[in-house]
Amino acid sequence: MEHERDGFLQAAAVLPPELRQRALALGPKERERVEELRLRVGRPLTAVLPEGECALGGGAVCPQDLQRLLELASRASVHAVLPQLREGFVTVTGGHRVGLCGTAAVEDGRILTLRSLSSACVRVARQFPGIARPVAGALLEEGRLQSTLILAPPGAGKTSLLRDLIRTISEGDGVPPLRVGVADQRGELGAAFQGVPQLELGRRTDLLDGCPKAQGLMMLLRSMNPQVLAVDEVTAPEDVRALTDAGGCGAVLLASVHGAGREDLRRRALYRELTETGLFRRLVTIQGTGAGRRYAVEVLE
Repeated sequence: MEHERDGFLQAAAVLPPELRQRALALGPKERERVEELRLRVGRPLTAVLPEGECALGGGAVCPQDLQRLLELASRASVHAVLPQLREGFVTVTGGHRVGLCGTAAVEDGRILTLRSLSSACVRVARQFPGIARPVAGALLEEGRLQSTLILAPPGAGKTSLLRDLIRTISEGDGVPPLRVGVADQRGELGAAFQGVPQLELGRRTDLLDGCPKAQGLMMLLRSMNPQVLAVDEVTAPEDVRALTDAGGCGAVLLASVHGAGREDLRRRALYRELTETGLFRRLVTIQGTGAGRRYAVEVLE
């Protein structure tokens, strides 16, 4: 796909021109390995590679650079991306996510926006077709797909695995083909542009983009008759309630959560509800980084 060739260029395109040139000075092999581009006021632009973070040279990032980054990421319409900005990020064409830090403007306990930006993280979204194929077979029981939770720390590849698992199931790639509904609140799974997914999710997949996860799951369940429902990064009680309701209606569930290991599921009340009630029957954990990632599948009793 075109995205695979130009993913780094798409991500770098949101940088102000001078910083963009520093990023584009990287050779083709280095570009393929970049996971994130980091901007911090008073410090040089850096790139995050599997082995660590390295400076790309040049002068220090200034506040105007971060403001220009936000203008480029929002296509000069910050107001249009305020719902995402309140969550601390903006998703751009190609599924690349621009995380932002600064001073939160708060009213009645609610974040209105971020001001005086101090740092940013441009995460390069990439597809890895086929990574879910070895995992998918272990998610079956008597030929039937089981509801599955993907657990890993931030940056370990949860979204990449979930995306390819959706594609695998939707295409029937080594498993029985099923209709998949995807509630893609942050736009990272399908990277829809004008309603069309830019990342491959499979021929039997219906994508609901930009809608809060809990509402999106219910909308898909009511309107699209999915056999499988997928959602990335469960973080709130309302997400758990929506998953519970959807599971009770017979849909198979695919979801991801942040955590270092199985103990995090036991320790955090939100996640205990996902596992101890029998809502999910399989747990996939991710170890390692880059090409050295390993996937382990456990049966949840």
